[in-house]
Amino acid sequence: MNDKSVRRRDGVALWRQISDQIRLLAGGGELVANRLPTEMELASRFGVNRHTVRSAIAQLVREGFLRSEQGRGTFVIPQQRLSYPITARTRFSTGLDGQASDLRSQLVRYETQPADANVAAALNLDPGTDVIRIDTVSLADGAMISVASHWFEALRFAGLAERLEETGSITASLAGLGISDYTRRSTTIVAMHALDEDLNALRLGPGAIVLLLEAINVDPDGRPIQFSRTRFAADKVSLFVETPLSVG
Repeated sequence: MNDKSVRRRDGVALWRQISDQIRLLAGGGELVANRLPTEMELASRFGVNRHTVRSAIAQLVREGFLRSEQGRGTFVIPQQRLSYPITARTRFSTGLDGQASDLRSQLVRYETQPADANVAAALNLDPGTDVIRIDTVSLADGAMISVASHWFEALRFAGLAERLEETGSITASLAGLGISDYTRRSTTIVAMHALDEDLNALRLGPGAIVLLLEAINVDPDGRPIQFSRTRFAADKVSLFVETPLSVG
């Protein structure tokens, strides 16, 4: 029976859809000894030709998700995923503490720009208000695990980017500007195909999935101070939400 989740004419290449389905198959507990079905079996299952299946497998091999062994078959390489908690006080370094020996964030670029409608709404500002946009990458033991864009009100947080260059920590940089504590007001998580810029930054192959996390942090008075869009490599990080999101 053809897998109905593979659809033609929806704007997504068939090989990319097949690669997504293979990822789901690998995580669904159906495989014996992490071994994929044959190309012919997969082609029949998804209603495509073997060339399409072969293209999908080749891409997953390049990404380090699969391993092909001559005469034996194709196997899923066990992935070591970091577990990233979404809590009332989500912090990169403390959230991954104990899972990697070297955790750090790097400043990629920053600029002052007028807030668009989405950023303005998140920060409770008028559209067009100057905001500081800061782009970062986060690494765990040298592996790129996320890229992020953060926005802050420019007038209130003048000098934040320069502090981040020195400290390598948004939390420490905010503390230097008088924000000793902040909490998470909202978090939205969506799975999506990585954009080209994120493929390059996270060193992923075409068709790779990222977890997009949009978040708003507020100061102790409940005033929004930070809006972020973070993209995590789905093969490297699992997100879990603490319930309830307690503050205290």
